[in-house]
Order: sequence, then structure tokens, then C-alpha cells
Amino acid sequence: MAAFEEKKLPSDAPVSAKALNWVDARFPLSSSWKAHLSEYYAPKNFNFWYAFGSLALLVLVIQIVTGIFLVMHYKPDATLAFASVEYIMRDVPWGWLVRYMHSTGASAFFIVVYLHMARGLMYGSYRKPRELVWLFGVGIFLCLMGEAFFGYLLPWGQMSYWGAQVIVNLFGAIPFIGPDLSLWIRGDYVVSDATLNRFFAFHVIAIPLVLIGLVVAHIIALHEVGSSNPDGVEIKEKTDANGIPLDGIPFHPYYSVHDIFAVSIFLLVFSAVIFFAPEMGGYFLEYNNFLPADSLKTPLHIAPVWYFTPFYSILRATTADFMVWLIAGVAAYVALLILKSRLNKMSKLIAAVIGIAVVAGMLVLDAKFWGVVLMGVSVMILAGMPWLDHSPVKSIRYRPGWHKYIYILFGIAFVVLGYLGVEPPSPIGNAISQICTFVYFGFFLLMPWWSGMGQFKPVPDRVTYHPH
Repeated sequence: MAAFEEKKLPSDAPVSAKALNWVDARFPLSSSWKAHLSEYYAPKNFNFWYAFGSLALLVLVIQIVTGIFLVMHYKPDATLAFASVEYIMRDVPWGWLVRYMHSTGASAFFIVVYLHMARGLMYGSYRKPRELVWLFGVGIFLCLMGEAFFGYLLPWGQMSYWGAQVIVNLFGAIPFIGPDLSLWIRGDYVVSDATLNRFFAFHVIAIPLVLIGLVVAHIIALHEVGSSNPDGVEIKEKTDANGIPLDGIPFHPYYSVHDIFAVSIFLLVFSAVIFFAPEMGGYFLEYNNFLPADSLKTPLHIAPVWYFTPFYSILRATTADFMVWLIAGVAAYVALLILKSRLNKMSKLIAAVIGIAVVAGMLVLDAKFWGVVLMGVSVMILAGMPWLDHSPVKSIRYRPGWHKYIYILFGIAFVVLGYLGVEPPSPIGNAISQICTFVYFGFFLLMPWWSGMGQFKPVPDRVTYHPH
């Protein structure tokens, strides 16, 4: 173990330099600044897509700060919760602004994260050596969904109450343990004060701690392997005599200035929403949530907030009639694995056994259960991206032109699922949701084949960069 040592500074050194030297001897302040900002070399060909990671961090800070101020006045009690929110909105100085910043921030968080994930899909940011960065990102997304779900009940409005009732009851569809699991989550036989208290604890303490830890791990893992870029070229492979990437520039001040510009644009739009359309036509704050929760009066249409609706549509699309198509899809996919994959014989045998077991389960178990399974798998399948993509190149820039249409089709299916999820169910809407569900899962499950097909463009040795 090295002996404790402080740098020797001249006696006439500035007080600030002496203070920094004293801190550096006891805490890696300067070295952390260099490792993660001033001497962290990022590719010089970043575009606007790379600003959304910093924006996500900004929104996280906004949510934590506004959440602290809301907790000062909020009452996690079923008889007082709704009134405390009204008190914040009407009587607490600037309380309405803090509440609208928090509610708008929740939607902004998902918008920014969805765009951040879209960039990762387009430029192959999940590929080697960034698999762990991607997995931490998926963990952040899962925590973000849990945080939003637990916070959704806290206003104790009509949609909060009944939305939580519906989502918690979904766990009851799980065989054997479902009813007990639902009871454990609620803490009661119905959504009640016990449910509110435990959701409050998870929303305010438990999940934020995990979320912050995952964000730190995400950033550390990213800076360990280096950032990706639109060309998919590893800049660490071309360095000068000092080991500095030839195609890299320090994150600070170059990209920090870019991010400040992106933050300015974001805050302009964010402020416009807060001051002029905080409900966003009922998408950010549902009109039913301005009514106190009433266990005796069910809203005509119960739907989660818009950022959950793509996955909710998959749940709702899984009906008894749809099970026939699902069984056919599973059988066809297992046949494809056996006939057209590079798996060894043992792996193919395991795939066949699992396929037969799934088909048998689909014939025996209720469609509601499989809806819950598909909804969960639709999120968890993101974690498999580093191993599903078999393309010889990372970036969409150097893939065959028709690959772009697959990404566009996937994006359209995702948006359509999201829109249909906030609309009342209808036969036509249900049929479209079922088609989009197949498109959604087909994008991922067929990726091992389509991602390697076509004529790929040669990837340059160095990043393509045009000064601007």
C-alpha cells in the first residue's frame, strides 16, 4: 500500500491550488474530472443523436429535485393524498410549477430515453465491447418503468387508482402464485392505504437508489470502453505516440458545449409544455386524474400513461382468438431455428423441447396469462440485442439500404401500438395491434437472419468527419 503523500506546492501558490491539492491527496477529484471529462476522448463525429444521454441525466436531476420538494408537502395517506396534491397546486408557493415540472419531467424522461435507445439501435451501440453498457441501460429502463408505475398511484386520482388496480391484478393471471403475488403487492385485498404507502416507499427511496447506482455504472462502463459513433469505428485502435485517439477530442469543452446547446433547446420546449400545455391533451396528465379516487365508480376507459401503452397494447392484443396465431408463430419459429440456424444438435433439441412446452402451455393456460408474458418479454427482449444482431457492421450507415426500412417498420409498429394503447378497444384497433405485435417481436427474433443478409458497404478505417 502506497504511503500517503501530498504534492509539494510553492509557498506563493494560490489558495485554490493548495485547497485542490489537499483534496486530491484524499479524494480523486482531479483524476475523476480528467478521466470522465477533460481527458475522456470521444469520437469527433458525434451528431445530435448523442445529446440524448446527457439530456436523460438532466431530466433525472430535475425529477429528483422536484420530487424532494413535492415530498415536503405530500401526504401518503389514502384519505389525504388527493387533497395534499390539491394543496400543493393551490396553496404552496410555486407548488403548481414544481408539480407540473415533475409530471412533465416523467414524460420527458421517457421521450429522451426512447430517442437515446433509438440511437443505440441505429448505430449498433450495443455491440462488442459495449454489451455491459447496453445491459446497464436496459436495467435503467426497467427501473424507470417501475419508478413511473409506483409514482402513478400517488396522486390518488381516478385513473391512478383504477390503473394501479388493473396492473396489479395482471399478476393474478400467473398460475399458482398469481393471487398471492397480487395480494402481496397491494398489501390488501384491494388497492388501499397499504398499497399507497408501499408504492410511496418504492417511488421515493428504493427505486431511486437503484436507478442512481445503475446510471453511475452505465457511465463508468461507457467510459471504460469508450463511446460509439455513427460510423461504428473504434477510435482506440488508431492512436498517436501518447496513446491519444487520432479521431478523438476531449469531451470537455467540446461536447460539453454541444450538450449545453442541446439543454437550452430542451429547456425551451420543456418550459413551453409546462406553462402552456402541462396536461398535453390528457396524454401527460389524464383528465380523470383530476377527480379523487372512487372505488365504487369505474372510469369508462382505463389505460396507463402513454409511455406504457406500447407494451399495454401487446397485453390487450393477446386474446383467445389471437392464441391460434401465436401457436402458429411459435411453431414456425422453432422450425426456422431447427432448419436454418447454426445451432448445434443439442441446442436445436432444447429449442424443440421448449417450443413444444410453450405450445402446450398456450393450449392449456388462459390468454390473459400469455398476454402478461408477452408484455414482460417485449421489454426484456431488449437485453438480448447484443447477441441477436449478427451484422458484420455496427452502424446502419454501412448496412444494406433495405435494412433501414425494417427499422422504420419497427418504429411505426411501436408508435401505432402506443397510440392504440390510449384508445378504447375496438375490433379494428385490436386487429392492428395484433399485426404490430408480430412486427415488434419479428424485428428481434428474426434479427439473427435478416441482420446478416444483403450487400454491406465497406467500413472506413477512420471516422468520417466534416468540420462545421
